[in-house]
Amino acid sequence: MNSKTGARGFHFNAVLLQDGWHQNVSVRLDKNGFFETLVSDKNPENLVLIDGYVVPGAVNLHSHAFQRAMAGLGEVRGNSDDSFWSWREVMYRFVNIIDPEDLSAIAAKLYVEFLKGGFTCVGEFHYLHHSPDGSRYNDPATMSVAIFEAAEAAGIALTHLPVFYAHSGFGGQPPTAAQKRFVHSLNDYARLLEDLTPYCRSPLNKLGIAPHSLRAVTPAELSDLQNLRKSITPEGPMHIHIAEQVKEVEDCVAHFGGRPVEWLLDQLPVDDTWCLIHATHMNAQETRAMATSGAIAGLCPMTEANLGDGIFPAEEFLSANGHYGVGTDSNIRTNVAEELQMLEYSQRLSKRRRNILADGNNPHVGEYLFQRACAGGARALAQTAGVIAPGKRADFLVLEPVLDGLPLAAGGRYMDYWLFGALNRAPRDVYVAGKKIISQGRHKEDRSIDLAYRRVMEKLLAEV
Repeated sequence: MNSKTGARGFHFNAVLLQDGWHQNVSVRLDKNGFFETLVSDKNPENLVLIDGYVVPGAVNLHSHAFQRAMAGLGEVRGNSDDSFWSWREVMYRFVNIIDPEDLSAIAAKLYVEFLKGGFTCVGEFHYLHHSPDGSRYNDPATMSVAIFEAAEAAGIALTHLPVFYAHSGFGGQPPTAAQKRFVHSLNDYARLLEDLTPYCRSPLNKLGIAPHSLRAVTPAELSDLQNLRKSITPEGPMHIHIAEQVKEVEDCVAHFGGRPVEWLLDQLPVDDTWCLIHATHMNAQETRAMATSGAIAGLCPMTEANLGDGIFPAEEFLSANGHYGVGTDSNIRTNVAEELQMLEYSQRLSKRRRNILADGNNPHVGEYLFQRACAGGARALAQTAGVIAPGKRADFLVLEPVLDGLPLAAGGRYMDYWLFGALNRAPRDVYVAGKKIISQGRHKEDRSIDLAYRRVMEKLLAEV
């Protein structure tokens, strides 16, 4: 510690910066845990030595925390037409038995798992707002507060994305009974955003706006949500589910006369503050137009595979200079390496080629995937993270310098091996805002968080 400035510092033996791997880099942090300086030297001031391989903390741009507790419950064949829509019915039944204490315990467990899996920041796309019968809690922000409390207990950075959900289908169809916990009026939603603003005074927390989908909001409501963002959280991002399923595309064409991404880009000033979640089913024109808009593609490869959604046109999107990040969505898995591996492998299966998501500037698939996902995810969540550089928050992972007993020199092949070869892809240590949250794969609150989660699961599984 420097007695004059109070700044903390580390010395990295090997670190992945924007332009590749560097050795012997000393970094200093400000009082809020942001990088101030990075200097190549031999650690003359005897800063804390980090002897593993250091990479930026990954960003999980899309999570539904409560769904962690139902992972595996939808894997029972009902009929030959099992799909996203039949899975959704299972989710609706499950969601009606979760209370605020349950949600906090589930989310805390999940967020610790995210940290252990390499994610230092999460975007919580949160639509579980009300009590099981649809009535409002005395404090309408009760369920959102449970999310903030869980993030604080875990020590993860959070962009909270309260979801506006008003309709069951295109044309303003009334919500179903199964959706009663999700539904807001615009006035109630505005009040929720205002109530949550004080929770975002921490440098770790941000607040955004999330219209659930084009089928769940009308065009007029979507325009009103744009105005709410300007007045309540002008620096916050805008997230929306879109074009996840073929049926959704067909219904959109039938109602609006245009495909979902096409219609959205034509109707609203979509830019790099937007994140379009999934965007799986786009034609070539939509793919190019979305890339040109600057909107981030929010890809959730493990969930998209689990639900049988389809395969995002990643090669074409990136060739058009598009940007993406990854999320864990239904949280059947919680490791960044697995999401990125699935992203690349889905492209290989679709194209029947290898090493697809890379380019001439960086031919190493692992490093290319990881760096692009970190940068795009951070932008999608309006988080000052995703890269190790001055002015960015000191969120970073420490990976083992020896993987599977094989020592690897710093270089592009390290990330290739970490994503595609290593048996153990869990970081050794994880830092958020310069504070060590995971040490040797352990969280200091593992025992209490695990016990609370176990109690909740015993209760829920007895009722499902």
